[in-house]
Amino acid sequence: MDVKSNEYQNHTVFALLDELITYYDWWSFSIMSFMSSGTKSIINIDTYIYSSIHGTLQSIKLILQDGQINDAYALIRKFQDAIVMNVYTNLYLSDNHSLDNFIVKKVQGWLDGSDQLPNFRAMTNYIKDNRATKNLYDLINKDDRYERIRDRGNNNTHYNFYSNVMLNVSNAYNKDRGKYLNTIKHDLEHLVLMHLAYIFSIAEHYMVSSDYMDHLECGMTPPENSQYWVANGVQEIFDKIIKKSRPDIAKYVLETTSMQLNQKTN
Repeated sequence: MDVKSNEYQNHTVFALLDELITYYDWWSFSIMSFMSSGTKSIINIDTYIYSSIHGTLQSIKLILQDGQINDAYALIRKFQDAIVMNVYTNLYLSDNHSLDNFIVKKVQGWLDGSDQLPNFRAMTNYIKDNRATKNLYDLINKDDRYERIRDRGNNNTHYNFYSNVMLNVSNAYNKDRGKYLNTIKHDLEHLVLMHLAYIFSIAEHYMVSSDYMDHLECGMTPPENSQYWVANGVQEIFDKIIKKSRPDIAKYVLETTSMQLNQKTN
């Protein structure tokens, strides 16, 4: 498939990337006022994490359009890193913040640039063993799909095979480019559904629509239970990606969250 062909440039992966770029941009802004307890930050630290992910997704789209599939895989690995880091820091702050430990030094040190977070494997094991996420972790990882996503990212980041090199040569004909784009679309879908599922378990208020706060800011009484309404973008991703790709995870989220996922919001 030629990179400049309509078949390549109009592949459905680009529509998905546009949706995810829009979603993370909204998500970054919408959570800004939620305080990150256990840190000195005035603005929610996840605001900038989601903004960074938004930028990574934009980069993936741009370099894919130019035909650098190898580089896109390396950035998908970075996307996976960001998700695991985001889940880990939320869990660690929740586990360690208290009146006696008002500032959580490990996370604050990371924010200050004086300390590093654990490596990917250590953060993953923390999520695996944490009581808040253990059951969901086991469900998400009931097969090896996420290991395969990680392997694809590692192979392309480290040039483990010569074929990884060739995926960055956009002017060389490659009959399998469509297959690689399909795989990238699959990987992006499964990464974002993992991210949302974890956040529903540990910070479900991040998914709330603006209705509740909009009414308060206007001096009006919010509609009953509007603090549990989810934003349109959340509902769309839940319906289009999570329900479709992992109905088992969709069922778990519906059974464990207080958010009204089926509530139609404005």
